[in-house]
Amino acid sequence: MNILILGSGGREHSLAWAVKQNPKCDRLIVAPGNAGIAQIADCAKLDIMDGGAVVTFAEENAIDFVIVGPEAPLAVGVADRLREAGLLCFGPSEGAARLEASKSFTKEICDAANAPTAGYGHFTEAEAARAHVRAKGAPIVIKADGLAAGKGVIIAMTEDEALAAIDDMFGGAFGGAGAEVVIEEFMEGEEASLFVLCDGENILSVGTAQDHKRVGDGDTGPNTGGMGAYSPAPVLSPEIEAIAMEQIVKPTMAEMARRGMPFQGVLYAGLMIKDGQPRLVEYNVRFGDPECQVLMMRLGAQVLDLLHAAAEGRLNEMSVTWAEDHALTVVMAALGYPGDYEKGTPIGALDTMPEDSHHMVFHAGTAETGGKIVATGGRVLNVTARGATLQEARDRAYGMVEGIDWPGGFYRRDIGWRALG
Repeated sequence: MNILILGSGGREHSLAWAVKQNPKCDRLIVAPGNAGIAQIADCAKLDIMDGGAVVTFAEENAIDFVIVGPEAPLAVGVADRLREAGLLCFGPSEGAARLEASKSFTKEICDAANAPTAGYGHFTEAEAARAHVRAKGAPIVIKADGLAAGKGVIIAMTEDEALAAIDDMFGGAFGGAGAEVVIEEFMEGEEASLFVLCDGENILSVGTAQDHKRVGDGDTGPNTGGMGAYSPAPVLSPEIEAIAMEQIVKPTMAEMARRGMPFQGVLYAGLMIKDGQPRLVEYNVRFGDPECQVLMMRLGAQVLDLLHAAAEGRLNEMSVTWAEDHALTVVMAALGYPGDYEKGTPIGALDTMPEDSHHMVFHAGTAETGGKIVATGGRVLNVTARGATLQEARDRAYGMVEGIDWPGGFYRRDIGWRALG
């Protein structure tokens, strides 16, 4: 098969790495890709938000299968354009992608499906939102309704923080994503993620993971897109996963199908777990980042077969082959992230890093300039390792981190602490 992956981050590097291992992959193109991806696949300049351009590129390059990595192209219907052109695509329709693109839509679906989630209010005007906060008090969660690149969620521990978040969102801090807000009750518990593949009818679990959202050790400081992750997530036991599937995922999928927008792709259910009971925090309609990196490390070459089956409606024929292992990834970010950070800082010693089924450095925000790898984003590298135990995976990952020469970067030193203590 000739395969096209859309995206340029660590998620897409790990997807490309896994897909490339499958002998059914003849040619792999990633658009636009990054410096790390370019070492294992052809990279192409392409506006992945332009469905027509993606269709033309796929046809000109005899692409058999397209995998859409990020949420933004899905939210504008790129998968729809591909299917309309008769191209096989992994990723939900624009309508189904609203499960991530609109927080209020997800809440509406959960209400209709009777799926347990946080109590909420949906607001289109700042004053009504402020009145809701004053009535409910803090802690409370303020969410931009639309896509905000993983940054549109404020967990406000005081009423003043909540009111400031409302002012920021309606004031344009998150662009159009904050034109409407969803305000939720604060849920106590431990958060973890469940990933399932869907083909519009069948559902198959492809693993659990837990990430570290806050920038500093001990889960301190502002939220980020994720500073590290590990899989599996011990808190999401097989028993709790079964409850989540029966009470949350399956009813959601049934409601989406009932509305004429069956879901095909990967559904990422962020869950809050307390006293053995899961409640939905949010849905995403693509693999998490950096959770994808640890899932791909554990799944390997079978990923292509699984995604292909989901796109063709054959998930009922598939099962996942798991090794009894663990994976952990450490995000190396540019100094200053998630605030202002410098771009273009050089990264050395990457060529000394091991690259095998147990060790990989996935690139998230890099470019090659004058033969050198430089940082181009906030989250830049995902240093990822597998081991028989989580501690072994952690030791391997941090051993690699310490060998990378990047004075312009930083990382958390406690990834995995919830599971390891």
